[in-house]
Amino acid sequence: MDRFLIRGGRPLHGEIPIGGAKNSALKLLVAGLLTSERLVLSNVPRIDDIATMRVLLAQHGITVEDVGGPGGVPGAGQVLSVGGDIANTEAPYDIVSKMRASILVLGPLLARAREARVSLPGGCAIGTRPVDLHLKGLEALGAEIRLEAGYIDARAPAGLIGARIVLPFASVGATENLLMAATLASGRTEIVNAAREPEIDDLVACLNAMGARVTGAGTGILVIDGVERLHGARHAVVSDRIECGTYACAVGIAGGDVRLVGGQVRHLRAVVRTLEEAGIEVVEEEDAMRVRRSGRLRGVDVMTEPYPGFPTDMQAQFMALFSVAEGASMMTETIFENRFMHVPELNRMGARINVHGSSAIIRGVDSLSGAQVMATDLRASFSLILAGLAASGETMLSRVYHLDRGYEAVERKLSGCGAVIERVSG
Repeated sequence: MDRFLIRGGRPLHGEIPIGGAKNSALKLLVAGLLTSERLVLSNVPRIDDIATMRVLLAQHGITVEDVGGPGGVPGAGQVLSVGGDIANTEAPYDIVSKMRASILVLGPLLARAREARVSLPGGCAIGTRPVDLHLKGLEALGAEIRLEAGYIDARAPAGLIGARIVLPFASVGATENLLMAATLASGRTEIVNAAREPEIDDLVACLNAMGARVTGAGTGILVIDGVERLHGARHAVVSDRIECGTYACAVGIAGGDVRLVGGQVRHLRAVVRTLEEAGIEVVEEEDAMRVRRSGRLRGVDVMTEPYPGFPTDMQAQFMALFSVAEGASMMTETIFENRFMHVPELNRMGARINVHGSSAIIRGVDSLSGAQVMATDLRASFSLILAGLAASGETMLSRVYHLDRGYEAVERKLSGCGAVIERVSG
């Protein structure tokens, strides 16, 4: 099992390419279920979650072909062609349990094949994240749904029918599932309190390029006028705002000056505001987001919120950053109820973090010390890398398979800017 060995204390200088967004690319691959024609996606990251989704789509008879892209170049992305006839409508447990995003095949399968049998999902252990909003929304569109033996059995013999769906909170996954299903439903669908993340906008843009009729992206109310069929298209995956924010934190905790090529400030307003409050300079350039830090970090109070608020996927990284900031910080998590599992590992490295319910108090220390630590989920794994970049001595991070699910070429990107980090096998 691979591990990362990190020797801290070195500032970062240079450029880091930001790849395509994991949270967008996965959903765009699923959109290939909606047409028999080819959907060609560029800027797709080379990460384990993409490989898992390819296996799942193959299970349904959908082929995903490599059609180009600079091989092995960090951040350059790959080009994939998706499409084909649906040969099987079951998404089995052994695949779905590896990744929660697999639940998103449910809506497209129902819309195109009028039936689906999908295992209840797995993925990161950061909260219950129930799928009831997905199921209630699909029932509103006319689907018949039963839960049996750990599977969702769904049917729509006469096809889906447009409806007005009001989400009790702005669930990203439910918005995406219902949006894709509604593109082939008869009539008009309104999704009220829809999620507004840039990845939703990216999915809408791709669906519209495929012939869908969707308006309202970014407003919280999506209006979908169903069409009989979708066709092929070409679409470039939006850059990964979470990867960009993560490397911005790396510059913040290690010090230095780095251009995050492809990073878009407009997708990271809340993150940029917090970075600046913490004493980190952020400059928007034509093709990059430039991040610099030379002075002392300052503590900041942060609360996670749905977009455009501060993203829950950046909570762990900022907690590592604040662990060496001047003064105290408070991090309040409002999205997932079990997302502080990285705290004991950061404390092993000398951080002073106390958890009280949904909030964590971080009292900044002068320095961290290298230690053996263990990743618990995707974003938490990178928070420990960040701590290792600032720590004295050596940090050994195990269970990096969590990291490989969502970040590409981490050791190459960081070492290219002066960090001392290497992947150790065995």
